[in-house]
Amino acid sequence: MSVKNNIFDYKLNIDENVALSLSDIGMRFNLSRERVDSLKEYFIKLMQHELKFDEFWALKGVSFDVKKGDRVGVLGLNGAGKSTLMKVIAGVFRATEGSVFKQGVIAPMIELGAGFDMQYTGLENIYLYGAVLGYPRKFMEEKVDEIIEFTELKNFIDVPLKNYSSGMKARLGFAIATVVKPDILILDEVLSVGDAKFRKKSEKKLLDMMDSETTVLFVSHNIDQIRRICNKALILEQGRLVTYGDMEDVVARYEDMIK
Repeated sequence: MSVKNNIFDYKLNIDENVALSLSDIGMRFNLSRERVDSLKEYFIKLMQHELKFDEFWALKGVSFDVKKGDRVGVLGLNGAGKSTLMKVIAGVFRATEGSVFKQGVIAPMIELGAGFDMQYTGLENIYLYGAVLGYPRKFMEEKVDEIIEFTELKNFIDVPLKNYSSGMKARLGFAIATVVKPDILILDEVLSVGDAKFRKKSEKKLLDMMDSETTVLFVSHNIDQIRRICNKALILEQGRLVTYGDMEDVVARYEDMIK
């Protein structure tokens, strides 16, 4: 059964080796051309039909399958639709058209601090984010020491996240998302944050996870990282899928595009 316009399309007869299947995904935004200074003014203009919108398709006609255990590098220039696509896959955005089928637990690291409460401490956010990913408190209690050790934030773990730097939040989010070993891990420019030592440590953690057949979607402008981590890659351009396949072939095409 395939339900059009349903972001989570639970299909029958899907290949059990497929972790993720996208079918004709489109994401439309309506951009207001009018300046509105308050919510009250917005509704007044809306009721009086004084608001004008420009229709903008951030994604259009995107279809591809990802097999379990594949590590897919997502390439494209700024504004190509990479982050929008990751948010559609993670369920943050509901696609305007098309469907997404997924098998297993998705752990998205799309925006620094997404899923965190800035008023809570690092320790409290470990349990909060674990709950968001669907893991019971007992499981997180068993993993909390491992998470803290990986982040190297022991001296700051009882400090509210509002006082964390972006790099510290990235460390915490990455450590939580990877300790639970999700079926599908989404990383959007996460490994570009933090010092070189931690980036190297994070890459090693990802490579170790690949042995457990975790499927990875990895958005990065760093082609060397794509080569080290991924076996497949795709290119987005102006919201459309240009190509998808073997990593070396796709990266070579992307390098030609950005010359």
